[in-house]
Amino acid sequence: MTYSSTPDANALLSKLTFSADGLIPVIVQDAETKDVLMFAFANREAVSLTLETGYAHYFSRSRNRLWKKGEESGHLQTVHDVLTDCDEDVLIYQVSQEGCACHEGYRSCFFRDIAGNVILPRLKDPKDIYG
Repeated sequence: MTYSSTPDANALLSKLTFSADGLIPVIVQDAETKDVLMFAFANREAVSLTLETGYAHYFSRSRNRLWKKGEESGHLQTVHDVLTDCDEDVLIYQVSQEGCACHEGYRSCFFRDIAGNVILPRLKDPKDIYG
């Protein structure tokens, strides 16, 4: 999945509605199982890089910078499709997840129920991922 090679790449981006701070919410979903893996924000450059490379890129609000998922951990997300909602102000990246989506070592960032009970197995110790 790469859209940058088509003349419509800029047209695709221009249809999206970014917030006043230049961000758009991104829900990340397993392309095969449809499980929700994580939630993040992207700016125009991150969406453009995602469309261009086929790998998920986001904008980190805490670090105030662009990041490619897996750049430190090796847990890349290969993007199969990008969906948008009816208002074109939220995206879904449908991905193949390599390793863990969550920086805490879980397949999904949604590994707890509302009461705080862990409902998914931890796949890796974060110390083994990030040192």
